[in-house]
Amino acid sequence: MISSNEYGSHSWELLVTVDHQHEEVQKEFLLRVTGDLHIGGVMLKLVEQIKISQDWSDYALWWQQKNCWLLKTHWTLDKCGVQADAKLFFTTQHKMLRLRLPNMKTVRLKVSFSSMVFKAVSDICKILNIRRPEELSLLKPSEERLKKKKKKGKSSKEPVTEDIVDLCDSPLSSGLSGSPGLYSKTMTPIYDPVSGTPASSTITWFSDSPLTEQNCSILAFSHSNCSPEILAEMYQPRSLADKARLSAGWLDSSRSLMEQDILEDDLLLLRFKYYTFFDLNPKYDAVRINQIYEQARWAILLEEIDCTEEEMLIFAALQAYHISKLSLSSEAQEFSCESEVDEVEAALSNLEVTLEGGNPSKILEDITDIPKLADNLKLVRHKRLSVKTVKPYWFVFKDTSVSYFKNKESAQGEPIDKLNLKGCEVVPDVNVAARKLGIKLLIPVADGMNEVYLRCDNENQYARWMAACVLASKGKTMADSSYHPEVHKILSFLQMKNWTMSPQAVSDPESIDLKPECFLSLRYIKKCKSKQLAARILEAHQNISQMTLVEAKLHFIQAWQSLPEFGLSYYIVRFKGSKKEDMLGVSYNRLIRIDIATGDPITTWRFSTMKQWNVNWEIRQVAIEFDQNVSIAFTCLSADCKIIHEYIGGYIFLSTRSKDQNETLDEDLFHKLTGGQE
Repeated sequence: MISSNEYGSHSWELLVTVDHQHEEVQKEFLLRVTGDLHIGGVMLKLVEQIKISQDWSDYALWWQQKNCWLLKTHWTLDKCGVQADAKLFFTTQHKMLRLRLPNMKTVRLKVSFSSMVFKAVSDICKILNIRRPEELSLLKPSEERLKKKKKKGKSSKEPVTEDIVDLCDSPLSSGLSGSPGLYSKTMTPIYDPVSGTPASSTITWFSDSPLTEQNCSILAFSHSNCSPEILAEMYQPRSLADKARLSAGWLDSSRSLMEQDILEDDLLLLRFKYYTFFDLNPKYDAVRINQIYEQARWAILLEEIDCTEEEMLIFAALQAYHISKLSLSSEAQEFSCESEVDEVEAALSNLEVTLEGGNPSKILEDITDIPKLADNLKLVRHKRLSVKTVKPYWFVFKDTSVSYFKNKESAQGEPIDKLNLKGCEVVPDVNVAARKLGIKLLIPVADGMNEVYLRCDNENQYARWMAACVLASKGKTMADSSYHPEVHKILSFLQMKNWTMSPQAVSDPESIDLKPECFLSLRYIKKCKSKQLAARILEAHQNISQMTLVEAKLHFIQAWQSLPEFGLSYYIVRFKGSKKEDMLGVSYNRLIRIDIATGDPITTWRFSTMKQWNVNWEIRQVAIEFDQNVSIAFTCLSADCKIIHEYIGGYIFLSTRSKDQNETLDEDLFHKLTGGQE
């Protein structure tokens, strides 16, 4: 018997299991401890008892019953609440993890399982050379996706790990402070802005990085497309409920991987979670631009976002162009030599244009007078039995409202109606081939949404009015600096759609190695024969044939951003006081209540009008208060309410970013806005 005097009356035995690879050494150890012993002292005692000579610096104690790390080494066992019945696990903080990137490539690297996911993603992005890591997060693959993969695996003889890129030797992923890969906070360009290739000296500067030239190419370039058979095997959501399942698996950014039951060598998806792509610059963001492009491409191919047949052909032409031609050719590199411009000279030139661009006599007028639009448009009214009436009126757009009159002469009097567009939904209703240039406005009213259709006569008129409507929906007027860029973006997209047949280019589609099945979703492939689709893709290709590789990707991203459903993440909810389920769409600037049966928007609430939001964690209910005494509350049925809470706080956090700031993130502010009850 051991006397109590020797160990003290308050000492007790603590069982610790050690995670090591030495088979001849025991893994379970009993330590005699007291409640006032700090965590660091426990680890010291343990290492002395193990008697294995190795580096234990990455090890920490994991408390299995409480599902938490004991990382505060100065805290005592009493303060942590550790008692004799506790089961502690002494294991490494950095473990192997498989990540499937937006381009469907899988990388294996060491990731911190003890850091909050927000910090872990930031470290991952440094390894992969992706700036603005706050836009990304980790997603658990949905069960439906995994079922599809299992079915595919049964019929496929290829090994599952064939395409895994191993980055486990990274200094960062080992928990050490090494070189930041190709990630750079300096203003030194690290990519060619035309071709997206690393600058000639970049690989040499960071030669100790796991991002070798080959690995950098895998991340920054688009490679061969998957076959139609593989595309057909991949999970495609068929309804809003299916889309809600896809967005239910986001990990909690305020907790560690281990706390969320992620195991070593598990597979997670690295995705852009927040659709506000800040400060995209081809000189620094070749990997980031390519991964955003790839996420957009797969979202369109798998029909996670809806688009028209005309838009699908544009996307197919852009894909076919820079994948089949530019990504695999050396023309981009040759072109880049001719396009280098001195940065200082370009900056001075831009400044000169800015200073000379406006008439000095009109500067005061521009500041004091908010611009307005006035023109003849057609108002389309939908009646019962699908009958619609189209009548011309004189429309005046000022501030954030549209008024319409019988004719131009009566514009000095009272309007027939005045529509306030603040908080409305603006949906393009366009078919360039059929000369249909319409704007669909869903204006919130007391009992839902009022639908208004405007029809324009030409593309310039459409671009001006559409841009004005988009800004007004956000509470901005045409005096805002973003108005003219918005007009230019809309015109650019219309120009891509407005293609003309070039007999020389498409006279013999069979002579060109183009497989439409690789660039179109299955729904459109079933509509036409392969030859017809190839001819139409080549026809659409005429308007984009002069683009560089990076331009083609940026145009693809821009076209994706123009889709009505862009940036929406769906969740099944039940609003307070309602008996039926609804769909909630969460976007970068608004929440949308959607009828789950029809998919029609019911009400829109803008973040700009939000006064406060909170969560009742006991009943898992989100409550939000807006201007004009508007309040809503709902419970989330398809996911944890913490995900929606984090989405709202995350988008507000991203809205605080500025180009004037350096790239250091205010992590504390992010967790204050998204952390919830912790």
